[in-house]
Amino acid sequence: MEDAKEQTRSSIIKTILLLAIPVVIENFFQMILGFVDTLFVSKLGLIEVSAVGVTNAILAIYFAIFMAIGISANVYVAKYIGAGRQEKVKEVTAQSILLASFFGVFFGLLTLFFSEELLRLMGVEKGVLSAANSYFRIVAIPSIFISLMFVLSSVLRGNGDTKSPMKISIFINLINILLDYILIFGFLFIPALGIEGAAYATLISRLIGSIGLFIYIRKANMIEWRSDFWWINKTMLLEIISLSSPAAAERLAMRVGQVLYFGLIVSIGINTFAAHQIAGNIEVFAYMIGYGFATAATTLVSKCIGSGEVEKVKEYARYSLWIGTAVMSLFGILLFIGGEWIGGFFTSDAAVINQIKTALQIDAFIQPILAIVLILTGIYQGAENTKYPFYLTLIGIWVIRTGGVYFLGIILGLGIAGIWIAIGLDNLYRAAFLLKNFRNGKWKKEESVPSAKAAGN
Repeated sequence: MEDAKEQTRSSIIKTILLLAIPVVIENFFQMILGFVDTLFVSKLGLIEVSAVGVTNAILAIYFAIFMAIGISANVYVAKYIGAGRQEKVKEVTAQSILLASFFGVFFGLLTLFFSEELLRLMGVEKGVLSAANSYFRIVAIPSIFISLMFVLSSVLRGNGDTKSPMKISIFINLINILLDYILIFGFLFIPALGIEGAAYATLISRLIGSIGLFIYIRKANMIEWRSDFWWINKTMLLEIISLSSPAAAERLAMRVGQVLYFGLIVSIGINTFAAHQIAGNIEVFAYMIGYGFATAATTLVSKCIGSGEVEKVKEYARYSLWIGTAVMSLFGILLFIGGEWIGGFFTSDAAVINQIKTALQIDAFIQPILAIVLILTGIYQGAENTKYPFYLTLIGIWVIRTGGVYFLGIILGLGIAGIWIAIGLDNLYRAAFLLKNFRNGKWKKEESVPSAKAAGN
């Protein structure tokens, strides 16, 4: 009996790791290659760096919508696979692609007609506007490729395939770096296109990525060109939108909240803001780990709900949480020990390095709390409960984090320490409430989880 339990435990851990590790690798690879991409653009000058930066800030809003649709696609695909309803899987895939295409075209048209106005809203200086507008229009008018990449990757993950999106991501990022070098600086008969070259490199890479993901979905037999699958299904589209809307709102709330408290940090001092930004860029690697385990949790919980395996839902949720928290806690130890050393890679200013060290040492203690927030959010999403994490994020970012930065960082004069304590308090608040509801069984959308009686039928 004990051996059977041990085998079950090992099987659960293996399943979680097989799903999570490719997502973590994919995310890490994207981050590293993103640094290389930024390095190429930085060779052109500060105007070009600013142009790419402000464009990415607007695209983050687009991404929030596309990622949210992807979450819904992941959840419903995994749920119907668990239920053994292959026809429904194909229908969800088709309807998700239709929805992604609609929003991709919508944001493309928005960019086509209002690109300058959107950039001005972001406070772009006149000297940067022209370069930013050129870059923005090239990468964002074909937003359909961005939306398709998010959604097609999510469909594959819902099918339990995290390796294919990882392979595609690594491949297109390598292509992007090669095209960056050729198109930005010129090569043989190809003229140097500068910042527009960087934009075209990104566009071509996304086009290739979309095609590659379509091929993998066809191989997995998840798509079928039947008219009834591709005809607009209002009921299913409303279900996808209903699940994705709070997830999108959560990400948008975070973006708006960042703007609020970033302004407060700037008022403390430019060195403090620089240290905060660098520390934040380093912490992103921790998020990549958390998102990997959150993705695994979302997929497994949705699949178990679809198959009616109620007890397995709880087991996968618990083990995803424990393993992810343990791994991120280890990462926290690295941050605590190596904060000063890591900071030295980004700047030679001793005062800034010292502030980075302070931020990362505080962040080290936040890591297990952050793991709970990210992974439990994935678990809630897998159980079709996206509203509760949104409400917590709204209060956490806008009230606790922003208010904490003001009170601790400015009023009490704690500077960088106050800022990161406020970030920790925000995560602690969200983790506490997510964990409380998880333990009370209120983390799932009631109708999404079959009763024990139904599960046994």
